[in-house]
Amino acid sequence: MQLTEEQKPMLRFLAVMTAASMLGLQGYTILFNNYAVEVVRLNGQAVGIIQSVREVPGFLALLAVFVMLVVKEHRLSAISIALLGIGTALTGIFPSYAGVACTTLVMSFGFHYYETTNQSLTLQYFSTGVTPLVMGRLRSLSALSSIGAGLLIWGLGYLTDFRGMFLVIGILVLGIGIWGMFQEPTHENVPPQRARMVLRRRYGLYYVLTFLSGARRQIFMVFSMFLLVEKFHFTVRGMIFLFVINNLIGYLMNPVIGRAIVRFGERAISSIEYLGVIVIFLTYAYSGSGTLVSFMYVLDSLLFNFAVAIRTYFQKVADPQDIAASMAVGFTINHIAAVFLPALGGYLWMISYQIPFLGGAALGAVSLAAAQFMRVPQNKTAPTELAEAAAN
Repeated sequence: MQLTEEQKPMLRFLAVMTAASMLGLQGYTILFNNYAVEVVRLNGQAVGIIQSVREVPGFLALLAVFVMLVVKEHRLSAISIALLGIGTALTGIFPSYAGVACTTLVMSFGFHYYETTNQSLTLQYFSTGVTPLVMGRLRSLSALSSIGAGLLIWGLGYLTDFRGMFLVIGILVLGIGIWGMFQEPTHENVPPQRARMVLRRRYGLYYVLTFLSGARRQIFMVFSMFLLVEKFHFTVRGMIFLFVINNLIGYLMNPVIGRAIVRFGERAISSIEYLGVIVIFLTYAYSGSGTLVSFMYVLDSLLFNFAVAIRTYFQKVADPQDIAASMAVGFTINHIAAVFLPALGGYLWMISYQIPFLGGAALGAVSLAAAQFMRVPQNKTAPTELAEAAAN
């Protein structure tokens, strides 16, 4: 992957911030379900409501457009990482329903605002032929960081309780966020961004796919893990083992996914993803085998990495000046379902745990149909020779 000298500082900055983001998010995620069940004593409906609270900052991501009027975008990225660290550190200190809801909200503002700026900066600072490779590399780093989070928690489990584990991870993430506030990775050779919300009819397919991806993600994030803990009685160490396997595969495969997007195009990669989603969610709903369900969980996580195709598709059809505002709007659209779906899914779970997963399979079918309308302008398609050269 060939980068110019002015692009390398931004790649380094995003790499460090992304590693910190995944350390905080995955540390929180690995611990949350067991912490919620074993310490706070929450049921499925309460977990669903807290997960809905967690997604409110994602729904409010469009406000990042206005924050960037007074704070530089890369600076907002670093501040967001620091906020993620603070929220994670405080989670174990308040072991109550209200306490977990509040600390989750703080953590979530940090994570979602970082993801908004991360996607925006990547699309702004790298060309269409290189962006899938950069995103693949960053997601590979995310997977490696997630493995590190799992191993760290595994080791900390012998030394401290949930409170100590949340605190150590949060302080590490906060420290990296503070470091990022003093970095200056930008350069001037990028299109100036429109400092307002942008909604355009020609971006309609991007909005639809983003909405559906967000709804599917919630079922994966909330109910697949809860299924493993509640129905199949996975322990913290069992979940850590799955996370490590999950992310080791992601580390190896994410660069391959990036090259596949460049070579075969966004429509083909997205179609593979959504076909897999249908099979996976039907398996969640009807399988009584913990081994099979855990295998589907790993495959589900891998397929979710294919979602970068939605963003690279947008980069190819969008006005370059619309990227920052559109990423914020897109993140809000991605989280429309996230605000109500976990709470609704938690209620339906109490009726039958199969219902949320059957809904996920239906979302996969709609996504598959929508993906067939993905069309990229010919002049935005990277030639195969350039793609192969960039991959090397």
